Amino acid sequence: MALKEVSSNKCFGGFQKVFEHDSAELKCKMKFGIYLPPKAETEKCPVLYWLSGLTCTEQNFITKAAFHQAAAEHGLIVVAPDTSPRGCSIKGEDESWDFGTGAGFYVDATEDPWKTNYRMYSYIKDELPKLINANFLVDSERMSISGHSMGGHGALILALKNPGKYKTVSAFAPICNPVQCPWGKKAFGGYLGSSVTTWEAYDATHIAKSYQGSPLDILIDQGKDDQFLSAGQLLPDNFIAACTERKIPVVFRMQQGYDHSYYFITTFINDHIRHHAKYLNA
Repeated sequence: MALKEVSSNKCFGGFQKVFEHDSAELKCKMKFGIYLPPKAETEKCPVLYWLSGLTCTEQNFITKAAFHQAAAEHGLIVVAPDTSPRGCSIKGEDESWDFGTGAGFYVDATEDPWKTNYRMYSYIKDELPKLINANFLVDSERMSISGHSMGGHGALILALKNPGKYKTVSAFAPICNPVQCPWGKKAFGGYLGSSVTTWEAYDATHIAKSYQGSPLDILIDQGKDDQFLSAGQLLPDNFIAACTERKIPVVFRMQQGYDHSYYFITTFINDHIRHHAKYLNA
């Protein structure tokens, strides 16, 4: 599968690049950002996948999060894909910010007219890693995943649904229990139909309740002044309760005064890079 380089910028001795490719899974052109640390020029490096939130593209994390120095120091390749298919000419795809374009929710849609293109779960789980492994100097056995908000939801479900695939997982302000919140109900209803059982297969809180895989050390940061926390969109308490019941280790840090923005992410991203490096470089 051919990659077209869109941009390349030297950063902390490595390169922040953006590539475009034709996605077989999503049936459209997709872009992703990839940071290649200096170490990646001479040896295989582990990969951290970052999933962004609603309305984002591959650009948000790579331009705002200030993760490059830590990634360079720890020798981590960081891949930041887009958040949905784009330009699929589906009626209604651009009508709202929390559904359709920029809001793929990391599920494989089962409903018309979304099911042909909106297969972000399979794209992140299978197609994108195969593409990265085939084109870059990566250690395919060492990968982990993180994300923010809708992307935090994506990171949690991918790690919990695929035991052993990811060495660890972390999240910033994740949507923890989408079947119970307005964003999740809207997205899941549109992409997955009316069966709540189908929804639960993509809900981190529900998946955690029956998790029997290899031990996962989960790190979550949540801003205490996050407007979406108080609006009942994120529901971390439900997820923590499910993890506690199953004895899944979670470090949950409520950060006083922080909101839902990239200012919050930038403040704590180095902690997350270190968390991933601990398991990826073990």
